[in-house]
Amino acid sequence: MSDKPNDLQKIRSVADYQFGKGVGEKLFPGGVKIVHSKRTGRIRHVYLEEKRLATLRPTNGLFSLNIAGAKRIMKHVKPQRLWVRVREEAEPFVARGKSVFAKHVIDADEEIRPQEEVTVTNEKGKVLAVGRAMLSGKEMKAFKRGVAVRVRRGVAEEVKKETLTLV
Repeated sequence: MSDKPNDLQKIRSVADYQFGKGVGEKLFPGGVKIVHSKRTGRIRHVYLEEKRLATLRPTNGLFSLNIAGAKRIMKHVKPQRLWVRVREEAEPFVARGKSVFAKHVIDADEEIRPQEEVTVTNEKGKVLAVGRAMLSGKEMKAFKRGVAVRVRRGVAEEVKKETLTLV
C-alpha cells in the first residue's frame, strides 16, 4: 500500500483548506467523478451525478465553485462560511450573473477576505450566484459604493444552459 494520496483525498484536502475543515467530505462524497486534463494529467473538474461541482484552477490550485457545489456547501455545512446576502431588488441581476455592488449587500461573513471564492444568497438563504470577493466581509457591509463580488455564474445562467442542452 502506498502513502501517496489518491485524487479524492487531494480534492478533499484542498476544499478543507479553502472552505474550512470538514467541507471536503461534504462537498465531495464518495461517488464523485474526477476529470483530468488531457494535456497535463492534472485534476480539472469534479462532477456529482452529471453536475459539475467545482473546477480546480491550475493558476493557484484552489477551487472555483459552480452553482451545484455552492448549493451542497450551503446545505451540508454548518455554520456557513464565505457567504454574501443581497437585497431583494438585486436578486434578478445577480441571478443572471451580474456583479454584486456593496450597496446591495445586507450581510456578509466577516471572515471573507478579498479574492476568496464566495456564495451569494438572497435574504432567505437561497443560492443566487458564485463569484470572487473584491472586498472583505466587513468592507462589504460598511461600504455603499463599489463592487463587492465579481459574479462568475448565476443560477439563471445554469437554468438557461440546461434548457439549451435539452432542446
